[in-house]
Amino acid sequence: MFWYALGAFGVLAGMTTVLFGFGGGFVAVPLLYGLIRASQPPGAPLVEAAMQVAVATSTAAMIFGAGLATWRRARVGALPWAMVTPLLGYVALGAVAGAALATVVSGAWVRWAFIAYLGMTLVDALFRPGFLGEPVGTLRPLGRAHSAVAGTSIGAIAAFLGVGGSVMSVPLMRRRGASMATATALANPLSLPMAVAGTLVYSALAWRHDSLGTGFAGYVDLPALALLVAGAWCGIALAGPLVGRISDTVHARSYLVLLGAVLVVMVLA
Repeated sequence: MFWYALGAFGVLAGMTTVLFGFGGGFVAVPLLYGLIRASQPPGAPLVEAAMQVAVATSTAAMIFGAGLATWRRARVGALPWAMVTPLLGYVALGAVAGAALATVVSGAWVRWAFIAYLGMTLVDALFRPGFLGEPVGTLRPLGRAHSAVAGTSIGAIAAFLGVGGSVMSVPLMRRRGASMATATALANPLSLPMAVAGTLVYSALAWRHDSLGTGFAGYVDLPALALLVAGAWCGIALAGPLVGRISDTVHARSYLVLLGAVLVVMVLA
């Protein structure tokens, strides 16, 4: 049952990667966290590290899911690279710091940080102008200082929580004039440097916990990763035809509904 659930949710993660730029983290982290806790005896080393394993495995899966989604959108010329390239190095730098921090704090702190950040994102999108309104149609590039602050913040928070850059980059790009289709497309290339840097850190720093068993590269659960990636690629193929066919208003509201659903799941987990 454990493995079937991972494959099925991998498909869902792939679909949300294409449609919302989530990178799969909002699906994979709650799922893995719950499955690990349900499948292990209380007090087991894997239970103690459940949140770190969930975040690390989700981060590694983004390399493959966000990479494929980026390639598909770039192939049809749907990525305004001028908005992305100034941020990439800063995202990777922030990801190293965020992932390193996640390995030294307790899993409970990571979980509640995940919940708090989702809540703040929802409140900000609902009550601060710019997210739910119609896009202005003209993208406004970020300045050098803004790129440094935004990129480092995106990388650090995304790697710490294992959620990809979407939770910060989509609202940011919306307020720079992007449509939801463009904002979610930009989230995937921004997730790539975070995913690579974060995965390297999570793989290197797992010595802080007792042995997690076989099949792990640091905190990354390799069998779970393989199932998530296989499912995600199927989900990306299924969701691809829907890109650009959803109205901007529905797209934006659906993004917030999904964030709310994940928030509820993590509170109850």
